[in-house]
Parts: sequence; structure tokens; C-alpha cells
Amino acid sequence: MIQNNKKRALALLALPILLATGCATTPPSNTEDLCAIFREKDDWYHEAAESARKWNTPIATMMATLHQESRFVHDARPPRTKILWIIPGPRPSDAYGYAQALGTTWKGYQRSTGNYRGDRDDFEDAIDFVGWYHNTSQRQCRIKPNDTYHLYLAYHEGQGGFNRRTFRNKQWLKKVAKKVSARAQSYQRQLNSCEASLKKRKKFLGLF
Repeated sequence: MIQNNKKRALALLALPILLATGCATTPPSNTEDLCAIFREKDDWYHEAAESARKWNTPIATMMATLHQESRFVHDARPPRTKILWIIPGPRPSDAYGYAQALGTTWKGYQRSTGNYRGDRDDFEDAIDFVGWYHNTSQRQCRIKPNDTYHLYLAYHEGQGGFNRRTFRNKQWLKKVAKKVSARAQSYQRQLNSCEASLKKRKKFLGLF
């Protein structure tokens, strides 16, 4: 009986940790509403706002990029290829995490920013990466900060590919970029309606 009580006590102690871990890694319940996302994920607005300030890229553009890349799944990977249509084969790339960043590109981000401890499956690091990448595209490709359509094309093709216009004949990619741009506009309208309360909420929580 004593042994069983000890097991129950340990299970109860572990429960808050498990719940906290689940909340930290599960995607938002409603990925269509930016206000709902930020209300559910307490730290995300602050981290997104910091990235926007640092990299001169709108929060809505960065969040629309993450939505397209991973639907906010922290450990997302590209689906495996198929061998003979049924046997799981290798993945087409080593893209990983919220931002679906390639390993070599992530290392370039780490060298550029000094964020060597950053992880692709950590939201704060991932949105900082997206802000950094879009800022690089702004400079190297002469894209305006709020031009989500072209920023996404550069995100997908790389700055060199964008400047060579490798997307010119990729109609499917242009459709995706239009979808990301439309989502960014929707996210921005939503954020306009709730950002003041999100800022107040951060200040309120910061008292504790």
C-alpha cells in the first residue's frame, strides 16, 4: 500500500511537467486566427514582436510564413519519398522545425547572429530565423518589408534563386506565395484588433 501511494504521489508530481511540455510543443488550436494563437501561446507574441523589431519584418508576414511551412508543428519534417509507391524512402531534404529551415541555412543563421544554441524546434529561435531570412531578402533582393508575396518566393527559392527568377515558370509556387500573402493580410487585420490587449497582457503577466 505504501509503495502504491508513493507511485501515485510521483505520478501527481510529474503531471504538471507533462502538461507544461504538451502545451509548449502542441500547435495552436486555431491557426487561422492570429489573436487566438497569441492568446493561447503566452510567449509567442512577445517573441514575434522582438523579431519584428530586430529584423524590420511584420509579425503577420513571419507568422504566415511559419503557417505555410509547418502549420506551427515544432518538429515538422518533409514527408518521405516512396520507393515503388509503397516503401518509405528518404526525405527530400533535412528541413526541420517550425520554419522548415535546412541544416546548412540554419548554420548560416547561427554564424550570422551568434545564436549557436538556437534550435529549429523552438518557436523563439524559429521566428528569429524567419525574421533574419526575410531581412536578408529585403537587402539582397530589394524586396519591401511588407511584400509578403516576394519575400515568400525568396524564402522558398533562396536569395540567389530569387534574383535569377527561378520561380518564373513555377505556377504552383506562385499560387502558394499568393496564399501566404493573403494569410499575412488576414493576420494583420486580426492583429490590428487585438495587439493593444496583447501588449497590456504582457505587461500584466510581467508583474508576477
